[in-house]
Amino acid sequence: MVDLSPITTVEALERFRELPPAYRRELAGLWRGSGLPTGHPLDGVLENLGWFGKRFHPNLRADALLFQFGPNRLVALDPAYIPLGLTLRLGSIGRTRLARHCFRFLQRPLRACGPTATLEMQDFEGIRSAAMVYDRQPITDRFRRIGDDQLFGMMSAHRDPRPYFFILTRQE
Repeated sequence: MVDLSPITTVEALERFRELPPAYRRELAGLWRGSGLPTGHPLDGVLENLGWFGKRFHPNLRADALLFQFGPNRLVALDPAYIPLGLTLRLGSIGRTRLARHCFRFLQRPLRACGPTATLEMQDFEGIRSAAMVYDRQPITDRFRRIGDDQLFGMMSAHRDPRPYFFILTRQE
């Protein structure tokens, strides 16, 4: 189990570098996500909006953003409809009750028509590991293995030097 207490970006990156690679074929299934607070603008935003995690399909496609709207109701949203630059600049608004309330009404227009990302193997600082590349956003999520049922994720957005860190736990 990973401690989800706030740490610095440097500490999170150090932990990420120390972990062994994850392999894309082993990731198929449903994963629950939790952000790792590092001072990133998205800290707490996804959880406030009902983020559940990610779903990786055996064909190496993925539901990049999976949200829970009500009990036992998971909805995949299409990241292409989310204004990334604005979201990163106004992250604190995403942690409000008003944002959570408004986001519920946006689930229908933001709904994905199918998987929205692809799993690949990519090099990061000399280690080849699984990465999820978003189809229509300049975002890559890189993964390292914490254990058989837990991954350490690092989201990188093009033109933003600040990585966002999260933990994924496999669901039965």
